[in-house]
Amino acid sequence: MNLQKINKLSLQLDVKADDFAPATKQEQNDLTKLSVNTSYWKDAWRRLKQNKIAMVALVVIVVFILFAIIGPMLSPYSYDQQIRGDENLGPSAKHLFGTDQLGRDLLVRVMVGSRISLIIGIGSALIVLVIGSAYGAIAGLLGGLADNIMMRIVEIIYSLPDILIIILLQIIISDPLQKAFDKGSLFGGLQKLGPGIVAIFIVYGLLYWVGMSRIVRGQVLQLKQMEYVNAATALGANNSRLIRKHLLPNCIGTLIVTTMLQIPSAIFTESFLSFLGLGVAKPMASLGSLASEALNGIQSYPYRLLFPAIAISIIILAFNLFGDGLRDALDPKLKK
Repeated sequence: MNLQKINKLSLQLDVKADDFAPATKQEQNDLTKLSVNTSYWKDAWRRLKQNKIAMVALVVIVVFILFAIIGPMLSPYSYDQQIRGDENLGPSAKHLFGTDQLGRDLLVRVMVGSRISLIIGIGSALIVLVIGSAYGAIAGLLGGLADNIMMRIVEIIYSLPDILIIILLQIIISDPLQKAFDKGSLFGGLQKLGPGIVAIFIVYGLLYWVGMSRIVRGQVLQLKQMEYVNAATALGANNSRLIRKHLLPNCIGTLIVTTMLQIPSAIFTESFLSFLGLGVAKPMASLGSLASEALNGIQSYPYRLLFPAIAISIIILAFNLFGDGLRDALDPKLKK
């Protein structure tokens, strides 16, 4: 296009011939900076940082983890130490959260209870992640009759009244677990927690993986139609390699978000079971067992219920808010 045509076109489009001049060196550098490639995880972290609610929730989670892990080490009292003469004291400078009917410091017991609840929540979520992702990936990849049979099993488990089944399973397996605990150190570090915690892990391994499996199956059904999966299959990759190297790694965002949202659900379930007396063995404490013990003197000593209840509420709310923010950050469809 010559200069005459450009001038004629500029009259029609209200542009100048100078607009067609080559970009300066500074403009080229600025354009290069704007077009720098970024990884998926860096972009997700950038979007997560823009979500102020999620970042506040993350700070709360970190503070609670430090509160649960480091706090008992700094306390002058142990969680099972009974201090004579300090029974049923209200919050004071000596005991910030007060004491219970046996003279045990409630602050350190809430710290230990938060630690136990977090261990159960994270451990149960990891169990659900492993079982659910493996089952869902296999069902989605195989398809056909195998997929139909596996999904009908999931629907049967999904239709069961989970709280009732949990209570029944807890009652059934608690005695055999207690006998196994009495015989020796079969469960290693879980010995102090008692059979109730192991029973909770078993229950989650039996029931709560179905939601994760359905989510992963849906993702795999979409991914297995992609070109790189067909190419890997043509090169001789077996089903195990397809799942480990190609399918699950591309579901990582969904897996992280679902696992993060599973943690508060597990903490609430543990608190509910401990509240019913089916959770942590005494004298070990969880937030649910502390709330259960506080019911006996709720009218005379309401602070004994107040602090564990606040801790449960803050932990569950923080994980839910952070999980929602993480879901928004890892979803490519929400990228601006």
